[in-house]
Amino acid sequence: MSKPSSYAYEELLACGRGEMFGPGNAQLPLPPMLMVDRILTISEEGGTYGRGEIVAELDVHPDLWFFACHFTGDPVMPGCLGLDAMWQLVGFYLGWMGGLGRGRALGCGEVKFSGQVLPSAKKITYRISMKRVILRKLVMGIADAVMEVDGREIYVGKDLRVGLFTSTDGF
Repeated sequence: MSKPSSYAYEELLACGRGEMFGPGNAQLPLPPMLMVDRILTISEEGGTYGRGEIVAELDVHPDLWFFACHFTGDPVMPGCLGLDAMWQLVGFYLGWMGGLGRGRALGCGEVKFSGQVLPSAKKITYRISMKRVILRKLVMGIADAVMEVDGREIYVGKDLRVGLFTSTDGF
């Protein structure tokens, strides 16, 4: 059975409700923490390392929840939300590949911020390049990622790590 190579917003919401990969398996967060509006492409090939890629987008609107509180008089998207979006997409990739368990961010090697997302921006694009995908007893993805705002690269994440766990009791 072939897997879809793109996902619309409603499908991402279904993933957030646990309806895509089955009970106890990878889920995206629901709004307002869902930081993706659509996945344009997801593939087992491609990306910088030829081991898989995801390209996804978020439409930016001045009324997004974080602009009202971060910061008063100086609204900007928190950098941690962009980083979280990258982790969300790596976890989604693992579920899409058939990995079982609940997703948890495990860290990253390096993160660099060289720009900001303001309420005047229109679109965020995430480009995830899978470096390593482990689908055994250990289910883990390692990826490099970039985040662009209106076509300008502003965040770079290296060695983003996400695991899927069938039990999170001791986590």
